[in-house]
Amino acid sequence: MLLITPYPRLVSPLLATKSTPESSFTRRARASSSSSSSSSYHWPFLTPKRRLNGFKLKSATVPGDVESGSLVKGLKLGGMFGVWYLLNIYYNIFNKQVLRVFPYPATVTAFQLGCGTLMISIMWLLKLHPRPKVTPSQLPAILQLAAAHTLGNLLTNVSLGRVNVSFTHTIKAMEPFFTVLFSVLLLGEWPSLWIVCSLLPIVAGVSLASFTEASFNWIGFCSAMASNVTNQSRNVLSKKFMVEKEALDNINLFSIITIISFVLLVPVAILIDGFKFTPSHLQLATSQGLTVKEFCLMSLLAGVCLHSYQQVSYMILEMVSPVTHSVGNCVKRVVVIASSILFFKTPVSPLNSIGTATALAGVYLYTRAKRIKPNPNSKSS
Repeated sequence: MLLITPYPRLVSPLLATKSTPESSFTRRARASSSSSSSSSYHWPFLTPKRRLNGFKLKSATVPGDVESGSLVKGLKLGGMFGVWYLLNIYYNIFNKQVLRVFPYPATVTAFQLGCGTLMISIMWLLKLHPRPKVTPSQLPAILQLAAAHTLGNLLTNVSLGRVNVSFTHTIKAMEPFFTVLFSVLLLGEWPSLWIVCSLLPIVAGVSLASFTEASFNWIGFCSAMASNVTNQSRNVLSKKFMVEKEALDNINLFSIITIISFVLLVPVAILIDGFKFTPSHLQLATSQGLTVKEFCLMSLLAGVCLHSYQQVSYMILEMVSPVTHSVGNCVKRVVVIASSILFFKTPVSPLNSIGTATALAGVYLYTRAKRIKPNPNSKSS
């Protein structure tokens, strides 16, 4: 006699391949499942709500809820990309205006990292993000990342103080080249042929833009190129660190790096520039078109925007794949270059425009080439 309890026991899917005689209840359940709507779900607890021999099976997820959740996630992600781009635009505008009247990039960079350190402390104090637990074995790797992060930000500001914003970001389009180089040297990861081919227009475009740049000087050019080296070595080392060490989430890893960078750069800035936040130096800065209030406000906003856009960038990286993040970074560079040309009314020659466009097109091709996966070896499987 077949006994049906009010809560029938479902057979484990792992045991479904075992050959056993089917009961009449099992045959009726399988027939009812195959004759239901064209849902793609095959597990009883994921099928749409229906009646089975007097019992109701209710789905754990409703397709309408999934669609609405995807829509909300898409809108949230789109908003974060917009905030990322907007903060980056404002940072470059404020930072360039500050460096024009206050030509001390080490002091400016230390102040910006100090703003980030303050924001991180508030974030942890208000428990907006859990505090990290750093082990002694992690410190050597973190110090390497912090040193690269410090040099990357400092060299970028040196370049921005010497040449146009658009030219600095055109040179920084060379980042994929150094990413591939350091991936080979530090991780032993060899690029595909498509990736190597995508690097050619990047190098050619940056070279053409450099030869035709009106504000070109060697300090600005070399500083921007050196920032590519340090930033991409930081990214590759970060990848190596996340694989070999106990994982820190990337927001906390970035936060720790920022704090250490601030501690490292303050004595260096004093050694290089001296103490420049004096009334006489502020008076010198304000004699070139800015009031003291405007100078202080732009310096503060530049520091806030720098940390905020980097924080948002890490938050986006947690939500999307690295390739999608690279595509977004490519579009961001186009937006920053265009906005800086419009705001500062930078003169751009036709050849310079062609060089910049070629370099950015190469960056886009690089992100597309990263999507191409090598065919798996059937023999090894």
